[in-house]
Amino acid sequence: MGRPIPLRPRPVELPDQVPARMLNEFVYCPRLFFYEWVDGVFRHNADTVEGAQKHEKGDEKEDDLPEADALEGERVKARGVMLASDQLGLVAKMDLVEAAQGAVTPVDYKRGRPRDGDAGPEAWPADEIQIAAQALVLRHNGYTCHEGLLFYHETRQRVRVRVTDDLTALVATRLDEARAVARSGRIPPPLVDSPKCPRCSLVTICLPDETVAAAGLTPADDEPEQFALFEDVTEPARVPDLDLEDVRRLVPARDDLRPLYITGYQLSVGKSGERLQVREKREVVQEARLNEISQVNLFGPVSISGAAVQAACANEIPIAHFSMGGWFYGLTQGLGLRNVFLRRAQFLKAEDERFCLSVSRDLVATKIRNQRTLLQRNHIEPSAQVLERLKQQAARAQQAGSLESLLGVEGTAAALYFGGFAGMIKTEDEGEVGGFDFTQRNRRPPRDPVNALLSFAYSLLARDLTIVCHAVGFDPFIGFYHQPRFGRPALALDLMEGFRPLVADSAVLTALNTGMVTPADFLRAGDSVGLTRKGRSAFIRAYEQRMDQLVTHPVFGYRISYRRVLEVQARLLARYVSGEIPRYPGFETR
Repeated sequence: MGRPIPLRPRPVELPDQVPARMLNEFVYCPRLFFYEWVDGVFRHNADTVEGAQKHEKGDEKEDDLPEADALEGERVKARGVMLASDQLGLVAKMDLVEAAQGAVTPVDYKRGRPRDGDAGPEAWPADEIQIAAQALVLRHNGYTCHEGLLFYHETRQRVRVRVTDDLTALVATRLDEARAVARSGRIPPPLVDSPKCPRCSLVTICLPDETVAAAGLTPADDEPEQFALFEDVTEPARVPDLDLEDVRRLVPARDDLRPLYITGYQLSVGKSGERLQVREKREVVQEARLNEISQVNLFGPVSISGAAVQAACANEIPIAHFSMGGWFYGLTQGLGLRNVFLRRAQFLKAEDERFCLSVSRDLVATKIRNQRTLLQRNHIEPSAQVLERLKQQAARAQQAGSLESLLGVEGTAAALYFGGFAGMIKTEDEGEVGGFDFTQRNRRPPRDPVNALLSFAYSLLARDLTIVCHAVGFDPFIGFYHQPRFGRPALALDLMEGFRPLVADSAVLTALNTGMVTPADFLRAGDSVGLTRKGRSAFIRAYEQRMDQLVTHPVFGYRISYRRVLEVQARLLARYVSGEIPRYPGFETR
């Protein structure tokens, strides 16, 4: 067994100038600052959209600000002023700069409300630092600036911030701290039990409570000083026996975005305004708004225009390409994969045999336990012997001494599981059972309808997890259990293991047992069996219904859709790979 590879963060090459807005984010939450400035991650929510709308008026117009020596006695209002200070290493985009009597005052608009102080409304610390940074940039460009002004939209109040020597020194300190955090290449720990988290637009990416819970972290009562940074915990201490049921429900239960599937001959996809249009020959047969689409799935020889591809890339909508039979070819998407630090850690860990074996044990054991659960729930008369042997195989997986022996354990468990799969197929019309005979798993090509559905389901699930890997920042082709092979998304297949029975197999059983798919929905060509266009569309509905189904997370206790579970689990694996949590918690249903 190889020795573990130590993961040492490499220094990060930083831009010459830190935006004043990023300094605000750092004071508000160092982890948010790292995500946005270092990783380049951003996601809108209702609050950020409203804030962006408040700034639209200022952003639409940029005015010239006269030189400092030309301001004497002149009253000026300049919007959208961009200035930089090489001495400080700061750049600031100012909503408004007001000039009067030879002095200038930067004005920044905030969507919320000011803090309640003893003497009246006060600026929040993060806002105070940002407006002071703007004032210092103005000073370094030759302007006289004594104060900054914050306008809070919610209460329609102005708060003045005097730029004192103490505040100037604090800006320099926070600027040095922000650069040090960014240069380290290591993301700061999440805030602990902070009221900031639920309304943060990146909460579903950051997963603060989930990361803290999985790592067994909480602030120590006798060491409050190590957590202080503007009233929030930033350096949590390890404690045993944290109750995971206390995790706040910060992850939304449903995702409003939906996949778009396009299957058929002589179809094309184009763009009109903010919509994608599907045409058959020249007639529009379907339209979908870009802001309502999570992904575009093209089956067979569907053409797509350059404008539609550009719009999808700009809106971070991946385009998945499938054969008519459902074979997943690949993705077209925007830049993505901006989290170089996670990928570097992934590559290093993929060379660490101990790490790979540790992750793989959990992945395979989780898969076997979920297979056992599905048999218990759905088999017409589950075999006690098979259930016991699956339980034993799950235990053996956790003790496997190599990836090779783990593959053997997985194969034995698969034979037991698929040996009982036919007992979960319960069509109402007994006369149709013969159309869905199933004796064993086969593929490439599938030789019966059930195997055709299973193969298609696994293609859809592999696509979804490949997209998730890209979204999280992983390279989907470097896995820990599945070894690299040309064209195979090994990490997506790793993550897929535990979800094969829960999502793919369950969707197949639902499609068969409810009559969504019938024997008439299959085509035969020699020994090969495939789905018709109608059958493929019917099964896609069954699969998407399963992805939308709410389930209670077994570790964190909140209810979310399987679609969101995939992302949560991928982000937890990222936490494990980067060293934030001590183990990857698999997803198992009871």
